Amino acid sequence: MFILTFPDGRQRSFFEPLSVFALAQSISASLAKAAVAAKIDDVLVDTSYILSSNARVAILTLKDAEGLDILRHSCAHLMAHAVKHLFPQTQVTIGPVIDDGFFYDFSIKDHSFTPEDLLAIEVAMQDIAKKNLPIQREEMSRDEAIRYFQEIGEYYKVEIIRALPEGEVISCYRQGDFKDLCRGPHLPSTGFLKHFKLMKLAGAYWRGDSHNEMLQRIYGTAWPDVEQLTAYLTRLEEAEKRDHRKIAKQLDLFHLQEEAPGMIFWHPRGWTIYQILEQFMRRQFKKHGYQEVRTPQVVDRVLWEKSGHWDKFGDDMFYLKTDDRHYAIKPMNCPCHVQIFNQGVRSYRELPIRLAEFGCCHRNEASGALHGLFRTRSFTQDDGHIFCMEEQIGSEAQGFIAMLFDTYAAFGLEKNISVKLSTRPIKRVGSDEAWDKAEAALEEVLNHSGLEWQLMPGEGAFYGPKIEFIFEDAIGRKWTTGSIQLDFSMPVRLGAEYMAENGEKRIPVMLHRAICGSMERFFGILTEHYAGKFPVWLAPVQVVLMNITDKQAGYVQELAQQLEACGIRCQTDLRNEKIGYKIREHTLNRVPYLLVLGDKELDHRTVSVRFRDGQDLGVMTAEAFILKVQEALC
Repeated sequence: MFILTFPDGRQRSFFEPLSVFALAQSISASLAKAAVAAKIDDVLVDTSYILSSNARVAILTLKDAEGLDILRHSCAHLMAHAVKHLFPQTQVTIGPVIDDGFFYDFSIKDHSFTPEDLLAIEVAMQDIAKKNLPIQREEMSRDEAIRYFQEIGEYYKVEIIRALPEGEVISCYRQGDFKDLCRGPHLPSTGFLKHFKLMKLAGAYWRGDSHNEMLQRIYGTAWPDVEQLTAYLTRLEEAEKRDHRKIAKQLDLFHLQEEAPGMIFWHPRGWTIYQILEQFMRRQFKKHGYQEVRTPQVVDRVLWEKSGHWDKFGDDMFYLKTDDRHYAIKPMNCPCHVQIFNQGVRSYRELPIRLAEFGCCHRNEASGALHGLFRTRSFTQDDGHIFCMEEQIGSEAQGFIAMLFDTYAAFGLEKNISVKLSTRPIKRVGSDEAWDKAEAALEEVLNHSGLEWQLMPGEGAFYGPKIEFIFEDAIGRKWTTGSIQLDFSMPVRLGAEYMAENGEKRIPVMLHRAICGSMERFFGILTEHYAGKFPVWLAPVQVVLMNITDKQAGYVQELAQQLEACGIRCQTDLRNEKIGYKIREHTLNRVPYLLVLGDKELDHRTVSVRFRDGQDLGVMTAEAFILKVQEALC
């Protein structure tokens, strides 16, 4: 007899081995029909997996996140199957799941996939899916697997197999006449795959190495039902309209060019918004007890070796050599902040010390990864580091969380925030004891905060665990910007100390924290979130004053001076154009308030006010309008 324990704590006893599918059948016919996989003691398995001993069991359907991932990975196999039917000379390489979809990389000689090919592949996928082919797991020895894939000309698969650790089970999945190397699990049959679409083509080097062959990558998406697929495609269309690079061109905010790849040329309007963001964050720093500092851009390699960044990020740094010394342009600010802490003798009475910097960093990102403001080689962080005693960790972390929610509220982003606790990665510095202590401390902070949170094993920074905050934008996309990381290691590596109350030297704890993260990336996120319609307090031009005839030109100039004296960013439009043309142009430029000044307004010393959404706010005095704008700035 063996006992199976379900997620709700219920248990069932069995005397004979049975498959996951049979277990689902014993519960209900509807569950058996919906089951796509299971988690056995937290390990994902197929529905054909045989249960024969005590275990914790969770049967998965397409409503579960893991089930959706399995659907998408099975769809990647379906795509590879279709490609092999249409282009038999193709070699298939790897095809993982990604956010909202999947991709597969292919090696094919003498042919480049086209958009027309994608349509043909998608039709072939539909034909295969309709056959409802069983997807069956097969296990092979290493030699058998190598021999099989060599015989069918899949040499990339042979390379993958040879790189697997000795003793690891080699598994393949077969559907009809197609068999692919894969760890699994997969759906029970191709009939589950009904709602998918191939999205785009791209190039990708084998194993991400530019010295290897350039492969052809096909991206796709798959969903449990047509409604979710349609909603996703609609969201993509909206995201395309909101692309921050397009909006930047329309609104004259910034540009990029090949002479400085991954670096931004800020135009006056874009730089105005950037400065408003920076000044707002500077006020937040002061409000929450941070002291602003500034550290060098170029630092000797020795410091990066001591901190551990050289081993972790060495390939991503920019270097230079002078006076027979090797330097790196700083990729992050934390080691430099430790140097400030290390100046002089620190006392426990001074702690916590909160240092903040708008630190400009450079990282040698791959050219293919650069993406507008979202992935740059030069960026500025709203960086901060807190040096404190162990007993202050909880209060400092809680203070940061309050600061983060306070800050996000100013942008209308405080709702729908999800929280994750990311723990030790495989490649890390510091002892297991230190990691145990750090992870426990952050878990306690979250439990006391009242926030719901999700554990993300292995996703922490190389020097410590972290809490990440993810917000949802106007069209449902999720963005991670804010985080706080607990670090016991770097202060040790860089010799940070303070004098304890008993006169002993002790090592402070270091909290790394950011709210915007990269200021450039945050700017891009806000641009897309607002679709360029920045809130009044962020808009580079808040008011445009327009005359109907030359007679009102002097009144326009007079009011503009009055607005500017009140700190309102305004622009005048005295062009000899029809007022309808002016209104349309400035509406397209997303200016919040449009003031129309004609003879009536001039005679009564009033303004006619329109909002950028077309709403007519009526006629009011200049003083009343100024109060209205100032209320929008609060």
